[in-house]
Amino acid sequence: MTWLQSGRRRDLCFLLAAEGELRGQQLKSALESRYEARLEPKSFYGSLSALVDAGVVEKRTEGLYDVYSLTDTGERQVREHGEWVRSCLEE
Repeated sequence: MTWLQSGRRRDLCFLLAAEGELRGQQLKSALESRYEARLEPKSFYGSLSALVDAGVVEKRTEGLYDVYSLTDTGERQVREHGEWVRSCLEE
């Protein structure tokens, strides 16, 4: 899974799988809350852009905001990765 080359990308995808879709700032805030640390905007949006470029996340503009959601491919890959993690923990 070359789309998932960092924990941040993985976590962004899992947040989108749980929420359906989020504005960029909502997604950043949710991740910062999880990490209990501030994320640099350039690095955060770079991770999102990489996911969009990989076809895993879709970005659309809604008024002044960019809204992100998983593509069908992204949804499938997140589910497969989640199943793999569960199977590793059960062994």
